[in-house]
Amino acid sequence: MPVSTSNPGADHVSRRTTRNLPPGPTPWRSWLLQGLFGLLLLALIGLLLSNLQVNLLRTGQGLGFGWLVQPAGFELSEHWLPYLPGDSYAWALLVGFVNSLRVVGLGLVASTLVGVVAGSASFSTNLLLRQLAFGYVAMVRNVPLLLQLLFWYFVVFLGLSSTPQVWLGGLLSLSNQGVEVLGQRWSVEFGALLAGLTLFTGAYIAEVVRGGITSVPRGQWEAARSLGLGDNVKALRLVVLPQALPAILPGLASQYINLAKNSTLAIAVGYADIYAVSDTTITQTGRAIEGFLVLLLSFLLLDLLISGLMQLLNRMVLRRR
Repeated sequence: MPVSTSNPGADHVSRRTTRNLPPGPTPWRSWLLQGLFGLLLLALIGLLLSNLQVNLLRTGQGLGFGWLVQPAGFELSEHWLPYLPGDSYAWALLVGFVNSLRVVGLGLVASTLVGVVAGSASFSTNLLLRQLAFGYVAMVRNVPLLLQLLFWYFVVFLGLSSTPQVWLGGLLSLSNQGVEVLGQRWSVEFGALLAGLTLFTGAYIAEVVRGGITSVPRGQWEAARSLGLGDNVKALRLVVLPQALPAILPGLASQYINLAKNSTLAIAVGYADIYAVSDTTITQTGRAIEGFLVLLLSFLLLDLLISGLMQLLNRMVLRRR
């Protein structure tokens, strides 16, 4: 006679638990709620835009972008693209946007290098190197970025001699008239902004890297040593860091976006980025709403580009695991 392996008591509890669960939302109800929420959101946006248009009409301006084709009439201290004061406001804003891309792109690369080195140094067997890494992170993170930019501009770069000082066998030349790196001429405004953004963001990236390395099991260090990688640098580069990348990349993306947004402080040191050009444009044209919309869309595009690239990189890393 076969023996039943079922548990009547457990089946009774399971049926009773199932009966007590609230019924899940039906698909049509879920779609209806989402549709109503979308309509309310669109209605709110339409109401805000309508009120904005009415208020602008009362001032006699209205909402328009015809001023973009008018001559800008102001100089730009630094520009990668060719620019003259007789060019349009639209071209001036594009030149400012390219200037922003320039400092953000170089800042991302430089701050990543600084952050990875400082974050990895916190696991060094050298006590002095560990303390230097912790001290750098603690000091930079507790001083506002604006103060650091002003320090780099007024104290460091403007405090240099007017006679160029050559370093690293001619690869680097410094003076209060500008900086030359690998044959590329930079203004002191650009150099101060890049240095401040790099060291500030690098301190936060160092903490992201340190947290990612900490998430790797300690046994991986021992496995690296058993493979003959007794040196901490080799163990980090070949074993630990590749495993820590999935934990590092999300935080790294956030710091990259923060660097892009922090670049708007370029106006404090006189660098002609998109924010500085937009501020001058608004002052001359009186088109504050349109100017801020252009500025908003510019940074939205930049942040979405950084976020999309980091998501693509994250998917590639996860696919290779």
